[in-house]
Amino acid sequence: MTGTTSKGLLSGLIYSVVSAVCFGMMAIIAKLGFAAGLSGAHMLQYRFTFASAMLALVLAAKDPRLFRISRSSLLKCLGLGSVGYASQSMLFMQTLGYLPASTTELILYSYPVVVTLLSVLIFRLPLTRSIGAALVLVSLGAALVFHDAFSKHLDPVGLIYAVAVVAVFSAYLLCVQAVLKGEKPLRMTFYVVLSAALTYNLVNGPAAFLDMTPTRLGLGLILGLVPTTVAASCLYLAIERIGSAYTSIFCSLEPVATLVAAHLLLGEEVAALQLAGVVLIVAGIVLPNLRLLFQRHLAAPAPERP
Repeated sequence: MTGTTSKGLLSGLIYSVVSAVCFGMMAIIAKLGFAAGLSGAHMLQYRFTFASAMLALVLAAKDPRLFRISRSSLLKCLGLGSVGYASQSMLFMQTLGYLPASTTELILYSYPVVVTLLSVLIFRLPLTRSIGAALVLVSLGAALVFHDAFSKHLDPVGLIYAVAVVAVFSAYLLCVQAVLKGEKPLRMTFYVVLSAALTYNLVNGPAAFLDMTPTRLGLGLILGLVPTTVAASCLYLAIERIGSAYTSIFCSLEPVATLVAAHLLLGEEVAALQLAGVVLIVAGIVLPNLRLLFQRHLAAPAPERP
């Protein structure tokens, strides 16, 4: 973060917020797709197919050399996209078939606890007091969300799917950390999305595109554009300008965006426990990063006088 200007910080903030809101719209758009008669598999087929084409345009506009990829990196992307990304996306869609969009998103946002604990075990991440406090806050927030889910007598099958999403998504993030270190984020995003698109097209076949209606086309384009292409591209641009620490702070708005959109667009009831849960989850994500940034700021050399 040393040398970041106020203009760069502002642009990074804008990109981060746009990314968070776009990612948060995934559950909302999927619910609208279910209402229009689309299956989860077909929505994911549309999403990744259109997104891979859109991301190809982004790469071509930014730097065509980003299409160049080594064989080993391509194999990594194929594994992450066809197994990790595809499976966690399908589980997420299955969850939305049983649970409200807001509850699904809030349960998913308990994944930092799982990722952190696994990082302690696998990558020997030091379990500091700030990390411990974050785990407590996120765990309490997740507990409130689960309490709210059970108080509404939601379908237990949906809750099982939600827990499975958290487990698979956490494992996916750890795999990304392990195998994509030192790679270009935008390039890898394109090839991971492309491999997920190839997987769903191989599994589902071309029938979904042969039976395309204007409504399905519109929803497919929105799925490919908003929670995939725009969200991923803005995330990359934010990290490029302000680093991953600031970006992770600002992207904590994602569950808030889903909660607000679910209430305004889908008419889902927002309970007090949900609001309390999201506050604790976001606090658990934000506070350790703020402490890290403060420490880096103190450690950074003072700017030279002209």
